[in-house]
Amino acid sequence: MPSRDLVSWTSLIDGCVKNGLPEDALEIFRRMQVERIDSDYVTVIGVAAACGDLGALGHGIWLHRFALSRGLHANVRVGNSLIDMYSRCGRVDFARQVFYEMPSRTLVTWNSMIVGFAANGCSEEALIHFSALQRSEIRPDGVSFTGALTACSHAGMVGEGLRLYKLMQREYRIPARVEHYGCVVDLLGRAGLLEEAMRLVEEMPVKPNEVVLGSLMAACREHGDVGMAERLMGFLLEVRPETDSNYVLLSNIYAAMGRWEGVGKVRSLMKDLGVKKKPGCSAVEVGCSVHEFVAGDGGHPQTEEIYSLLGLLHLDMELHGYEPVEAIGQS
Repeated sequence: MPSRDLVSWTSLIDGCVKNGLPEDALEIFRRMQVERIDSDYVTVIGVAAACGDLGALGHGIWLHRFALSRGLHANVRVGNSLIDMYSRCGRVDFARQVFYEMPSRTLVTWNSMIVGFAANGCSEEALIHFSALQRSEIRPDGVSFTGALTACSHAGMVGEGLRLYKLMQREYRIPARVEHYGCVVDLLGRAGLLEEAMRLVEEMPVKPNEVVLGSLMAACREHGDVGMAERLMGFLLEVRPETDSNYVLLSNIYAAMGRWEGVGKVRSLMKDLGVKKKPGCSAVEVGCSVHEFVAGDGGHPQTEEIYSLLGLLHLDMELHGYEPVEAIGQS
């Protein structure tokens, strides 16, 4: 382009975020600062989403101060984005501070806070804010109930979760969607009520997705129910036969029970279907720089240093009479 304006830059940032390229979005935003292109609230929203995707708390705090310096923090959409960003970075205390400093709040504001608390294991706080939303002039929607049900699931509050599930449909007339069924299945599965969870999966008016089935499969592993896991594989093969994690879960269940013929059967099935286990990937922010690590990848410039440290750890363990664990070197 012979010339670029604010809309050009912001559109590119937004495009990167929506296509799973948050690091590129942050780089473009840095270039905007170098070229002294002023930003508006839309730019801040896009960059906040990128920070949340990466869990880049340092970048997010800088962005928050940037919004304050530009007077953009009073915009309700910016506030909502900051709440979501801080929650996804694991700092619900910062998200709560933004929430209570906002001059006005919308349903999205409340939902971002409730879901943020629930996702970070602060179930009591999530339910307190859900109750406050019910008492306010704003009517809860399906997302509000998803957050509340998730909180109940993480806290093991089966009775309260089932009460909210019925309340949503009977009093608020909100039809249950697949995410609500998923929350209830997870709630029952975590509590060990696997038959009840399976019955709900079978009676769902919509086809269960891989998230619903995967949460129940994880519960089967937690409670050692091989029979239920085998029944679930029928659904999984129909819904998403290419999802590798479910095969690995079933294989691990067989292995935990010492049923090695089952492990071999699952591995053979994966091979026949052409399903390959995706390598694990994680990211860490150090000094406002985001480092991404993929299992088995030696491409990071500090890989050799890391393996040298692990080698010293192995040596230290041997000197103190401990058997070195292979998994340490692999992780």
